[in-house]
Amino acid sequence: MEAAVFLFSLLDCCALIFLSVYFIITLSDLECDYINARSCCSKLNKWVIPELIGHTIVTVLMLISLHWFIFLLNLPVATWNIYRMILALIND
Repeated sequence: MEAAVFLFSLLDCCALIFLSVYFIITLSDLECDYINARSCCSKLNKWVIPELIGHTIVTVLMLISLHWFIFLLNLPVATWNIYRMILALIND
């Protein structure tokens, strides 16, 4: 069970790193005026929920599998993403 949790966490972290690189490339295109702001927002907004789900799943898995140190490392990022989503829902 523990190997499966860490394998899933590894795959999830790889996907989140890929997503972060995609965000940086898209924002770089916006900065260089290759795309307009509306196009940039529509490209990036559809990936916010999967990012939130990815961080939250890894955090909850580490809590359930009793890996406290890794859970505490992931907790601030998951909390920040949830806070950011709540603010977005309130402002809409």
